[in-house]
Amino acid sequence: MPAIVLVGAQWGDEGKGKATDLLGSRVDYVVKFNGGNNAGHTVVIDGEKYALHLLPSGILTPGVTPIIANGVVVDIEVLFEELDALISRGVDVSRLKVSANAHIITQYHRTVDKVTERFLGKRQIGTTGRGIGPTYADKINRVGIRVQDLFDENILRQKVEGALAQKNHLLVKVYNRRAISVDEIVTDLLSYAERLRPMVADTALLLHEALTAGKTVLFEGGQATMLDVDHGTYPFVTSSNATSGGAVTGSGIGPNRIDRVLAVVKAYTTRVGAGPFPTELFDESGEFLRAKGFEFGTTTGRPRRCGWYDAPVARYTARINGVTDFVLTKLDVLTGLAAIPVCVAYSVDGVRHDEVPVSQSDFHHAKPIYEDFPGWTEDITGVRTFEEPAAERPGLRARAREDERRPHLRDRRRPRPRSDRLPARPDQLARGPGRRV
Repeated sequence: MPAIVLVGAQWGDEGKGKATDLLGSRVDYVVKFNGGNNAGHTVVIDGEKYALHLLPSGILTPGVTPIIANGVVVDIEVLFEELDALISRGVDVSRLKVSANAHIITQYHRTVDKVTERFLGKRQIGTTGRGIGPTYADKINRVGIRVQDLFDENILRQKVEGALAQKNHLLVKVYNRRAISVDEIVTDLLSYAERLRPMVADTALLLHEALTAGKTVLFEGGQATMLDVDHGTYPFVTSSNATSGGAVTGSGIGPNRIDRVLAVVKAYTTRVGAGPFPTELFDESGEFLRAKGFEFGTTTGRPRRCGWYDAPVARYTARINGVTDFVLTKLDVLTGLAAIPVCVAYSVDGVRHDEVPVSQSDFHHAKPIYEDFPGWTEDITGVRTFEEPAAERPGLRARAREDERRPHLRDRRRPRPRSDRLPARPDQLARGPGRRV
């Protein structure tokens, strides 16, 4: 009954979709357990590029049952747009199941998201404006609308009326926007009901039965650990639990069902939106990583902020998630650099911190302490082990073996040739902020 959780180890965009797709032939179910269409995966299969925002990556693998679980917030319009796009390209989407308990993103959630973010001015979080946060807020405030509500018009209307009673006051009196009609929302949501009905299921029961029957289930986290609403760089986070614990509450399985936790980590670091980012680069090195790694958001198209690899963040991820394996991606992007820096600790007001500071203020002011390792020029896309010649870099193996004793590098597994191992720490190239040891 292998239950495998796959999460992002940084601030997202680590290549989780790629990892999920490569594992796809070995799993029976792929479950999206958090988030919504505020993040995306780009998967390339046989030269064909697929950009997914709401659907689990497993939908591209024949024979796999993709599940949108209860922890996800669903924009039904986006859901059907993605399904129609895949159908037009010959992808079989008939196995998709959607939890009856998943919450629905409505027009008023998107409106509230955009106007409140604009109202924040310089204090903006960097939300995508797709209604994710307001939908989770309604869920916690117990005024949300769930998928199952679409099949009872009376209940749906009552819930929409209750939600808009407050939100229309907010929109009209605070944000100077027009009120939203209850009929408008109800009519829009009911228009999707019949097409959605065959996909809706008790997904928690379905997963329990699958695991009991010995099926392999992969739980695919959206966003990443450092964007988790509890364990990330709050308030510059997403609105859900993107860590392995979120797979339990977000899908309805027991914690004792989880066998492995895989964390996907990029050989450098990126993030989108506002918030602290100690290794961020503002010079030609950052532009190099962005251009060579094609670091632009799948969902928003925004250029990603880029920086060097951050080892304390990886250790933090290992601890929070109980990571058993790391999947390293995009190591080949660093090919050709004379030297590559890796952050091994931070300096906060002159005090060294080997771990991620618990204080938001300290992390905001943290300066990276780097160790430098020599780079390489060989093609490493086919390297699978540290023992191969291209992996034999002075200091690189020694550092990897040293870090192997720490939780964050206990077991490096990589389903794809181009990111088979993890750069314990190359040298430097461009001077990012921070000091070197």
